[in-house]
Amino acid sequence: MQIATQWTMSWLIASVGLSVLGCSKEEEQPKPAPALSAAKPPPPPPPSTPPVPEKPPEPKLNPNCPSGSKGEGSLGSPCEASGTERIMDVVWGGKMDDKGPLFKVTNRTKSPILYGKVAVYFYDKSGKQLEVASLGGSSEKSKPYLTCSGNMFGGVVKPNEKFSLTFSCVKKERVPEGTKAIEAEMQMVGFADASEKSSDYYWRNNDLTPEQRKKGAK
Repeated sequence: MQIATQWTMSWLIASVGLSVLGCSKEEEQPKPAPALSAAKPPPPPPPSTPPVPEKPPEPKLNPNCPSGSKGEGSLGSPCEASGTERIMDVVWGGKMDDKGPLFKVTNRTKSPILYGKVAVYFYDKSGKQLEVASLGGSSEKSKPYLTCSGNMFGGVVKPNEKFSLTFSCVKKERVPEGTKAIEAEMQMVGFADASEKSSDYYWRNNDLTPEQRKKGAK
């Protein structure tokens, strides 16, 4: 009986010891590491300063431009004038033949002129501007005036020279019905070079050729 009691006590002590060891081992287990927080994004870069645009180069001015005008003098960028500045006078004398109305042309400069661009206006007896009808079968709309351009003078027009001619773009059949007055403006000219076969530089005044123009405008 005494031996059995001792064995029981030994078993209890061993069980308690194992329980204590088990608890210690459980307590000794490392705690899980805390989850790493997400890294903060880097701050945005400072706004960049936009580059300062370079100024376009100043256009070259042609020293030969007539007084009151300035520009490169090329066909695409001629010497530009404004207001009532004129290089040539173009006047209809009231005559018209089968080719069309006859104009008196005067070169008002001291330089020979080879190229021209003319605008021709038509008016009825009351002074009302007439529209120019489109050509038969053409899809183009009526126009406020007729224009033609090129080396239209049959050669150069000498300084201060005066002569008469008809313009190829102003044929008799293009003159509107009811026309009693015709006026024209030389919107653009090209001054001849030394060979008198090519234009050296050009002049233009767009103010002379508005779409709506009063009769007798100067």
